Amino acid sequence: MSFLSSFTKIFRRRQDGTGEEMSFVEHLDALRSHLFRAALAVAAGAIVMVIYNKFIVERVLMGPTNNDFATYVYLCKISEQLGLHGALCMTRIDVNMQNTDVAGQFNIYFNVILIGGFILAFPYVFWQFWKFTKPALTPKELNNTRGVIFWVSLLFFIGILFGYFIVVPYTVNFFSNFSLDPKIKNIWTVGNYFNTIVPLILGAGLAFQLPLVMYFLSKIGVVSASYLRRVRKYAILVMVIVASIFTPPDMLSTVVCTIPLMILYEISILLCVKEEKRQKKDEIREWQ
Repeated sequence: MSFLSSFTKIFRRRQDGTGEEMSFVEHLDALRSHLFRAALAVAAGAIVMVIYNKFIVERVLMGPTNNDFATYVYLCKISEQLGLHGALCMTRIDVNMQNTDVAGQFNIYFNVILIGGFILAFPYVFWQFWKFTKPALTPKELNNTRGVIFWVSLLFFIGILFGYFIVVPYTVNFFSNFSLDPKIKNIWTVGNYFNTIVPLILGAGLAFQLPLVMYFLSKIGVVSASYLRRVRKYAILVMVIVASIFTPPDMLSTVVCTIPLMILYEISILLCVKEEKRQKKDEIREWQ
């Protein structure tokens, strides 16, 4: 039985693992219970964000606008150590921030603690989702998906860090120094700044799920390692286009953001190869 076919049984199998059919009302009640627990976890994460709100706003949210931000400092040091004569050093941030809405700063503050709470609680939120879908899987499928919570969470946090320390600094640095005319000063609204960096950070967190997505698609027979190798050049082209859309229009930024995606793609191929070998062994064992 494939992962996809067993997943469709989620509307029938009980959450207690008895295998008995589950009514629609019971299904909604189970879903509500998992969503409620996930919401509590996000609320707990939001409380942590409130407690450390000054650090979160000044050092995290506004961090990429400061010239002493870690990415700017370390890239310049790496450039000097490699003898590149400051090729990796970014120009100084030259931008003023303002708020033009009456409740603008309050809305941003609320969104920061809510999104930050979700990021902190992500492993638990995903665990609740996993507990909801778990009854739809057979014991064999459960064994094959062991450790999924750890790997999904790990890749998500790596993606978040990549988005925050790599993608966002390149974006902020480029646009803060871009000007059509020296007389035109860059004066950003804090709302636009927030709405620019948050999708980049969360998008990177989701993009780093690529290997696991390809792995599960391989399990249900949608993709194969040979297919991924065959379309590799097209995939790289798509990655370059995506990276150029979400980063400043310069070659260095595009390359820096494309390389991790290429690595994730190659990891996806390796996972597909591993899964195909496992399926072949299972087939041989069944025939014997």
